[in-house]
Amino acid sequence: MIRFDDLQLFVRTAALGSFSQAAREADLLPGQVAAAVARLERELDLRLFVRTTRSLRLTGEGALYLPYAQEVLATLREGQARVQGEDTELHGTLQLSAPSDFGRNLLLPWLSAFRAAHPRLRLHLRLSDEVADVFRDPVDVAIRIGHFDDANYVALPLLEGNRRVLAASPDYLQQRGTPTRLEDLREHDCLVYQLSGRAYDRWSFEVDGRRSVIPVRGPLVCDDADVVRRWAVAGEGITYKSWLDLREDVLAGRLQLLLDGIGSHIPLQLVCPHRKQFSPAVRQLHAQLRQHLQPLLSGMPEGPAGPLSPVPALADNGGPP
Repeated sequence: MIRFDDLQLFVRTAALGSFSQAAREADLLPGQVAAAVARLERELDLRLFVRTTRSLRLTGEGALYLPYAQEVLATLREGQARVQGEDTELHGTLQLSAPSDFGRNLLLPWLSAFRAAHPRLRLHLRLSDEVADVFRDPVDVAIRIGHFDDANYVALPLLEGNRRVLAASPDYLQQRGTPTRLEDLREHDCLVYQLSGRAYDRWSFEVDGRRSVIPVRGPLVCDDADVVRRWAVAGEGITYKSWLDLREDVLAGRLQLLLDGIGSHIPLQLVCPHRKQFSPAVRQLHAQLRQHLQPLLSGMPEGPAGPLSPVPALADNGGPP
């Protein structure tokens, strides 16, 4: 018979990539965690991990089994909450990942209000432009920008109408001139975002239903999306970012939109491994975020494009090639 504790330790070991880290988290000895995983492997007649002296990684069978183990644990937790009649008062821990710029400038005050309404709920927030893996990383849900079509995940829409737009400061445009067509971007200082060592220096646009890719360059490259926005406000160049990230600066006059709001469609979504993972806390957070986000589309240009093609889900990165 599969033991509940063994299943929990398997899931946490997979997330942390280490028996030792999983043991510290559970206040156990590494040998106890290893024994629990071995016991589960015997019950399943499967090898879940490849163990070496330097690393621990899931086997193919382990990776296939992991989402089912997560689903079982989530179902048991939700069942316990319903039986105890506690699901009306949120409690426990909710681990959330979000892009840095969106997190710092929009999400933080909303989470403070959400926590004030649910004082028994603990929030663990991870702000990073690296895309969180909700299977392996210690997060329950992740806010992601872009379309997400992986069948292993469930994506709840937060803001379907969001778009990526071009913008620059009035000072920059006064000094360097205003581009009048996409090809003019080649002659400007474009602020390049870098993710996992890859510079996103080929910006993708949709015009009249057709995709256009423009190679760009500039003297400044950064792996923090908030820094890229700050550089744009400081007059260092042209940025290509989510409307949500630039909205306040545009409305305040610190940035000006370019080329009639030309851009690409990048919806905002709340992602988790499986629908069963949506606990009462996640469902209520989703509802609250949608209420906060919908009004922020006001002022966003529709752009000259027709129907836009999907853009892959990423932390906002200035546009994948």
